[in-house]
Amino acid sequence: MPSSDAPIEIGRVTLTVRDLAAMSTFYQEVLGLHPMAGDASHVSLGVGDRVLIALRADPAARRASRREAGLFHIAFLLPTRHDLAAWLRHVAERGIHWQGASDHLVSEAMYLADPEGNGIEVYADRPRASWRWQGTEIAMDTQPLDLQALAARAQAPWRGAPEGSVIGHVHLQTGALEAARQFYTEDLGFDLTCTYRGALFFGSGGYHHHLATNIWNSWGAGPRDPKATGIAEIELRLGAEAPEALRARIGTDLADPWGIRYRLAAQP
Repeated sequence: MPSSDAPIEIGRVTLTVRDLAAMSTFYQEVLGLHPMAGDASHVSLGVGDRVLIALRADPAARRASRREAGLFHIAFLLPTRHDLAAWLRHVAERGIHWQGASDHLVSEAMYLADPEGNGIEVYADRPRASWRWQGTEIAMDTQPLDLQALAARAQAPWRGAPEGSVIGHVHLQTGALEAARQFYTEDLGFDLTCTYRGALFFGSGGYHHHLATNIWNSWGAGPRDPKATGIAEIELRLGAEAPEALRARIGTDLADPWGIRYRLAAQP
């Protein structure tokens, strides 16, 4: 089961950006998304008929600090390990700088940032049968990733994000873990799937995580500035098995204690 088959899944993520043209070009050329709609003030990009990223232009927006509540990274989930290998060869051949690469036991991931400093993860899941659960929590770790072994798995050149690519999860910076736990489990109906050194991970339907929060840089942070760059809204798509109290609010917005907004929508 991919992340997008869960009762609650990530739809599109909306970012406030200063330079719309540069940001749109990056997501097309580096991540292989294609533009689906847009004008001088916004651009939507995605794969197939699914929008993954919406960019809203605000040239006067203040550049968000890494010590504030907000986005840690957006994680783009590719359908297969072969796709991740092709993307690795793509960025290596083009000399695109990445910030790190990790084996998380449940997945293999690479990290970089867009031109305005928003964190990005590009990853592929390991087979679900290999995930190890310890009671209600899943075993995850951060170990070195063998890039040469991964690159050798490429079967074809990278030709853009393949059909079936989704936003697998969004990782956020928050000011406190307990307040995050209460909101994401009680208000949004996610399961706590992993507790990990200053971070909490939340998933739906047995997926390792759709959302995560950490206090690594943002401990004690208050509500985020809505006029700053970075995360503006996260769409959550709700299936028939999502909590009924949440489904009753489809079409409305919720916000976590730090002002990170969620738009509730029905799964297609």
